Amino acid sequence: MDLKDIRELLSEYEIKFIRLVFCDISGRQKNIAIMADELEHAVKHGVSFDASAIKGFLNINESDLLLFPDLDTFSVLPWRPSDRGVARFYCYITYPDRRPFEGDGRYLLSEIEKKSGRAGYSFLVGPECEFYLFQTDEKGSPVLVPFDDAGYFDMSPLDRGEDVRREICFALENMGLKPERSHHEHGPGQNEIDFRCSSPLKAADDLMTFKTAVKAIAQQHGLFASFLPKPLEKESGNGLHINLSLYDKDENLFEKRDAKAMSFMAGILRRMKEITSFANPLASSYERLGQFEAPSTVSWSFQNRSTLIRIPYAEGYDCRMEIRSPDPAANPYLLISLLLSAGFEGIADGIESEPEAAGDMLSLPFSEKLPLSLSEAVEVTRKSSFVYQVIPEKIVEEYLEDRSAEASDYEADGRSHDSQIRRHFRFI
Repeated sequence: MDLKDIRELLSEYEIKFIRLVFCDISGRQKNIAIMADELEHAVKHGVSFDASAIKGFLNINESDLLLFPDLDTFSVLPWRPSDRGVARFYCYITYPDRRPFEGDGRYLLSEIEKKSGRAGYSFLVGPECEFYLFQTDEKGSPVLVPFDDAGYFDMSPLDRGEDVRREICFALENMGLKPERSHHEHGPGQNEIDFRCSSPLKAADDLMTFKTAVKAIAQQHGLFASFLPKPLEKESGNGLHINLSLYDKDENLFEKRDAKAMSFMAGILRRMKEITSFANPLASSYERLGQFEAPSTVSWSFQNRSTLIRIPYAEGYDCRMEIRSPDPAANPYLLISLLLSAGFEGIADGIESEPEAAGDMLSLPFSEKLPLSLSEAVEVTRKSSFVYQVIPEKIVEEYLEDRSAEASDYEADGRSHDSQIRRHFRFI
């Protein structure tokens, strides 16, 4: 889309406000609103902001960065009033001299996507993201009481989230996403809505759109949507399963289980322990792993849901691999960048996959384990030359410093689940 196309859309939808959205290095969405008639200036000159106020970006001595809206990400926010409506763009981040900012995960992922295209490969990425619906008090603040007591695939009246999921699906359609299926998950008040796979950058953008829509629609119903990895200590955690299809020109290499596809998968398995601090960034992330089908071992299978990677039964374009350890607290831009890079490294090295795992991998004591805690995951990442090759050193160091502080606070609180709820429940 170009600026002329956007002007026509702004007029058609009577848009008066535009939100310019980006992510900090931890994956938390940030935004600034401008008036619609300021868009042309933003496209040509950017919109400056105080980057020293964003954790992990810049210090007070060099604080200015610019946001440049990506015009292809235009979307109207359907939960906002249609009168004097609100639109949204995701942004690229640059220094004042227009150099890309190292902490811009969107730019990093877009460059990796271009690199894969030059090598003749392309991807479809499909995130599957779980979330809980909780009740709120008389002031609208969230309380740790699930919206219902339903279980996996239950129906109304046990499943009280049907209407909420329905409205989320309509909102996603209005924003250009294609919902494919929705259902109640294992935990009380837990839900899942899956949407159509797309290119890596768009998939990461779509996931951020999904999380925004879920929280907004839940709030309209007087509810609170939580993407915390483990909101309820004795119930199923929230997973972020990443489905990946690898294409060589127009051929889906997972459809025939091509050797390159298996090397791609093996490359990810080889680096998954090093990536885990990005896939599972909170202390509570490790309360989820090893329980309720959330994998804790470095393993793969064709249909076994206890393995880290499985190749599910599928036909045609739907053939893929599914990475099951990540959770929704992850920064999807950095995580997908690392996964694709690890897979490419596997192809380049021609590595072969280990034998398929058999049995319940959650209960096998001698399997190779993922890191058991955030502090362990951080130390594994610190020693990884691979991670530093993919993500700029400055950003890795800032990220690990932040994760180390999170791990230290968790240890100081006696590894208390309640401390994680106090720290993160209202924000993730």
